[in-house]
Amino acid sequence: MATNRGLFNFVTKSWAQVRDLVGQMTRELALDPILLLLAAAIAAIGVAAGYSASQQSEIMLERSLVRLSLAFLVMLVIAQLPVQWLFRMAPWLFAVTVLLLIAVWLVGDVGKGAQRWLNLGPIRFQPAEIMKVAAPVMIAWYLAHRPLPPRFFDVVTTLVLVLVPVMLIAIQPDLGSALLILAAGLFTLFFAGLPWRYILGFVLAVLIIAPLLWFFGMRDYQKTRVLTLLDPTADPLGAGYHTLQSMIAIGSGGFWGKGWLEGTQSHLRFLPEGTTDFVLAVYAEEFGFAGLILLFSLYLALIWRGLWIAATAVTIEGRLLAAGISMTLLVYIIVNSGMVLGLLPVVGVPLPLLSYGGTALVTATIALGILMSIRKQQSFLGHER
Repeated sequence: MATNRGLFNFVTKSWAQVRDLVGQMTRELALDPILLLLAAAIAAIGVAAGYSASQQSEIMLERSLVRLSLAFLVMLVIAQLPVQWLFRMAPWLFAVTVLLLIAVWLVGDVGKGAQRWLNLGPIRFQPAEIMKVAAPVMIAWYLAHRPLPPRFFDVVTTLVLVLVPVMLIAIQPDLGSALLILAAGLFTLFFAGLPWRYILGFVLAVLIIAPLLWFFGMRDYQKTRVLTLLDPTADPLGAGYHTLQSMIAIGSGGFWGKGWLEGTQSHLRFLPEGTTDFVLAVYAEEFGFAGLILLFSLYLALIWRGLWIAATAVTIEGRLLAAGISMTLLVYIIVNSGMVLGLLPVVGVPLPLLSYGGTALVTATIALGILMSIRKQQSFLGHER
């Protein structure tokens, strides 16, 4: 009993020290403490799950920690930038990223049947990840300088701004990133007060275009992914392998999980891409349904904080951008979780802050840094008033 009381006192004291340290740091650096703590907690879960999925690789652990440190440093730097400066740079950032996407199409590196990477000597990155931030910034900037709710011409212009990078990314092919950028643009347009007649018209257009896209726009492997979603057992060792192994891993975890480092699907190498796209399955097997409740609670709190920042933003640009970023992060979570659970096709979308990958991790922390910058602007103007 005394030991338990001592442990409780130690944990309580440690938490108080961490809270005070974070509070002091966030006040001095103008960071949002709630976003920071939520992001740090999710990233810590990601490191633990990735370490287990990598067969306890010390090299993988070191790389994860280095990438995480750099990504959080980027978030800190972005949070210090005035959000007005970011909006002034929006057209240039968007134009440069479109040119990078064209460069990928012309001279990009090919890997796993896709041409998505630019190799600039010591730096190798995916411009599509940059566009996931550049697109909502550009659209928020454009709409904020137009009458709201947006008129027909502004809606068409916004759709063109979205569809240009979406098409360039879709031909790589990278359907997952293309859909996420489309979602970012549409959500930003929606929060600008898009009239319902336009929304209904868009839904009708999708229903009309979908059959044409199936027959003339989608590649064979993309069609196979959709068909596999309906019946993954039709090809258990081929197209349905990822989905089936992921579902087995999640189901075998039960309520409490098998325990950290005790997962069998990933350790016996049945589960592919365990550190990246399917890291959620590794986590679910080892921490069970209870662990999933904790993780999704952290994610929902993160999205709620982003939407709260949007609702209290002092400028239209900040409101549109914060809402667009928050909802795009939600789409990330839904698509990856649905893919892992066998509810959506496998499209290769990472889970924010959890999946191993430098470019995707930096993109997520840049998005959080922008939210913090918008929050800082609100605090500053509120203090002036």
